[in-house]
Amino acid sequence: VQLVESGGGLVQPGGSLTLSCAASGFTLSNYAMDWARQAPGKGLEWVSTLTPSGSAYYKDSVKGRFTISRDNAKNMLYLQLNSLKTEDTAIYYCSKGGQRGQGTQVTVSS
Repeated sequence: VQLVESGGGLVQPGGSLTLSCAASGFTLSNYAMDWARQAPGKGLEWVSTLTPSGSAYYKDSVKGRFTISRDNAKNMLYLQLNSLKTEDTAIYYCSKGGQRGQGTQVTVSS
């Protein structure tokens, strides 16, 4: 199992980013997949889950701003981040059953 996140960067408040997670060693669509994040000096927090059936769940603070999706043909997971806030600054990880990649840094700052 390997998960490789990408797409992070520096963005101004109100901006957008699309995070990607390339999965290998398993078929992503057969599992519930999560996005989690860790802000500086804080613990890991759950952000979103996409189930095999396609149901999506979000942390309250990101509802209406973030969208989780997948591309079954490419075995990729995505997280669209819109209307970003400074408090969204964190390392973002995709996760399968607690297994995570190396993460991608999202910094929201003016």
